[in-house]
Order: sequence, then structure tokens, then C-alpha cells
Amino acid sequence: MSAQTETTTSGSGREYSAIDISSREFWDTTAEEREETFARLRREDPVSWQRPVENAVAPDPDDVGYWAVVTHADITTVSTANDVFVSGQGVLFDALPPEFLEMTQSFMAMDNPRHNDLRKIVQKAFTPKQIRRIDEQVEQAAREVVDSFAGEPSGEIEFVDRCASRLPLRMFSAMFGVPEHLQEETASAAQEIVSWADPEHLAGRDPSQVQVEAAQKLHAIAAEIIAERRENPTEDLFTGLIQAEVDGQSLTDAEIGAFFVLLSVAGNDTTKHTSTLTIKHFTENPDQRDWLAADLEERLGTAVEELIRYATPVMTFRRTAVADTELGGRTIREGEKVVMFYPSGNRDSDVFDDPGAFDLARNPNPHVGFGGGGTHFCLGNQLAKTMLRALFRQIVTRVPDIHVTAEPELLGTNFIRGVKRQQVAFTPEQVR
Repeated sequence: MSAQTETTTSGSGREYSAIDISSREFWDTTAEEREETFARLRREDPVSWQRPVENAVAPDPDDVGYWAVVTHADITTVSTANDVFVSGQGVLFDALPPEFLEMTQSFMAMDNPRHNDLRKIVQKAFTPKQIRRIDEQVEQAAREVVDSFAGEPSGEIEFVDRCASRLPLRMFSAMFGVPEHLQEETASAAQEIVSWADPEHLAGRDPSQVQVEAAQKLHAIAAEIIAERRENPTEDLFTGLIQAEVDGQSLTDAEIGAFFVLLSVAGNDTTKHTSTLTIKHFTENPDQRDWLAADLEERLGTAVEELIRYATPVMTFRRTAVADTELGGRTIREGEKVVMFYPSGNRDSDVFDDPGAFDLARNPNPHVGFGGGGTHFCLGNQLAKTMLRALFRQIVTRVPDIHVTAEPELLGTNFIRGVKRQQVAFTPEQVR
């Protein structure tokens, strides 16, 4: 798309950048087209003052704009300077209903010390030792997911529904203790939460109403499980949250519900959308798929990092400056919003050689697919990588010629680079 050619002065007295990335038009373009604009920003205006995002769900009349951070170095700076760039005033790019944020953000939108206190409760379930302990469970689940379609006589499936969404849902449900009869409802509500700007999902409904109702649905599911776990404690995360204490006090049901909402979204998106987009990338780069298959076990760990960098399913998060500071040669004032654009950071040629190439041998690969470090670095990054390794171990060995047969149908938001549907074809397993 073409960028704005004129600047406009905002209520802050600053001039908006001539390179506009707040419009719905911009977010309706492809990732490749958006990268052309991001590349221009990295060259010409790496920390740019942008107008408020267009078509916000809950517009703020006092919103004067935000700083767009597009280089890898500046994203890392904002991510790690947690005393200057805070999360407690909101972390989402879009302006969303306050009641929705209260019900969904949990420790992601908190600052220390309370952030660390709450994160520690959940962190025990995501340590490398704990993830290694469930390795076999992940492998078994991945085998069963691929079992469910590898022998499909037609050799054609819709990949999101039949494969990509199933493994993360199973593992999230197992770790959190979501009973089978509530799993599909949980997944559906979690999908609604990240689809606030997608016309198909909205189907004419008010986006703020859709979000609040989805959050309420997840809180109701959490309440049902909380009641069961109080009667019958187990070793799952729900039981751990019920029994946990912060500053000598137990978590309220509302706080546990907010944890559940946050993790039901975070626990599904990275793996689901990375794996779906990877099939498209394999189709476009068969030499890379063949390179991986030639020495799968040796190369898979390195390859997974590139799968995440190249897909970058989480596109944006924001922070708020709590003191005047300098970033990228610009003065950020106290109270101003700063938005990090991870797809741009993951295509920064100052960090990555030939960043537009899908290169499974890329090493080192310091991508920001899980954030740029700091206290809010993605808690589930090890689990996500474990699931991706397990899933592609099955796919590459059992349906190696899997390929897309049409362009993926993408989710229309500025938050998740998500795929709603993607048709694929392959040689059925028993035919080979």
C-alpha cells in the first residue's frame, strides 16, 4: 500500500509520520506488503510518531498517538527496560474495553513486584525440567493428531481444524486440567478473543460485545473447573492456582479466571499459526523442507527457531513510558505509548543476513518471536518449541509432500498473524 504523503499535527504537538501504519488499509495487506513499509520505517524513521489506530474497538477520545518501534535493537531495549516502559497501563495495540482488559490480561498487564509474584505461580509448570518431563506426552499427542488425517483417502484436509489447532489444545487442556467436554468451547472462546477486528468472526456483531462475551464464557468455564478442583484437587495448573498465595493471600476466582483467559489464548496461538504458515513456507521453499528431512533429528531444533521467526504470529505489543527517555534518537515523554512491531524486528537486516529468506539452517537466530526479552518474555516459549518439534517430526516423516493448494485465509487483526483456514494436499500415508 502507499504511505501517507503528508503529516498532521497531533494533540501532543508532534507531527505524525508520513509513513502511516495505523490504517485498516495497512493491516488488510499481506505480511510481505507490510514488510515493505516496515523496511522503509527502519531506514527512514525507526522510532516514528503515529496517529491512533484506525477502527479501534473502544476509541479513546484522549488518545493522541503512539511511538512505533520497528528495529530489533529498539524492540529489545523497550522489552528489557521494564522500569521505564511498563505494562500496567495496557499491552495491546488496539484500544479495547476496560472491562475486557480486566478480565483477560492477568500478569501480562502488570508490573513488578506483583507481576513477578503472580508469574512465579505459573512458571513452575513451564520450567525446562517440567517441559522435558512431558516430552513423551507431547510426542504421543502429536502422533495421534497426525494419525487422525495421515491416511485420509482423499489426501486433502483443512489444516487448521484437522491438525494445527489440535495439538496445542490438547496440551493446554492437559496442563490446565480442562475436561474434555469443555475443551472445544474453550478453544472457540479463545479464538473469539483474538478476532476482534475480523469481519467474518464478527458477523455484524459489535466487537466490544463479542470480546466481553468471550471473556465471560471463559470465566464461566474457569468457575466450573475451580469448583471441581476445590472438591477434588489434582496436580494441574488450576489446582496450583487455587492453592497458591501471593503476599499471604489466596488468589480470587476472578484472578484465576483472568489467568485462564490469558493462557487459553497464549497457549494456542503460537503453535497453531506457526505450524499452519510453515506448510505454506514449505510449499514455497521445497528445498528447505528437503534439507530438514535429510537429517531431521539433528536439524529440527535449529529449524524450529526459523519457523517462529518467519511466521512471527504475535505481531504487536505495547508499553507506556513512565519517565522521559531517549529511544532511537527520539525523545519519548512520560505517559506516551510505545508499540513494538515484532514482524519488523524479525526482518531487520542489521541482525539477520538475507532476512527475507526462509533459511532453516539460520544460526544464530535471535528472533523476537517470543518478545525481546525482559520480565515479560513469553513464559511458554519452551513448550511451544517442544510442540513444534513434535508435530513436524511427524509431518516430515509421515506426510512429507504436504503442500498448500490455495492461499491461506488470514485473520483480520493487528495483533495475531493468524490463519482461519488453509487447504492442503498430500499423499495418504498408506499409499506411499
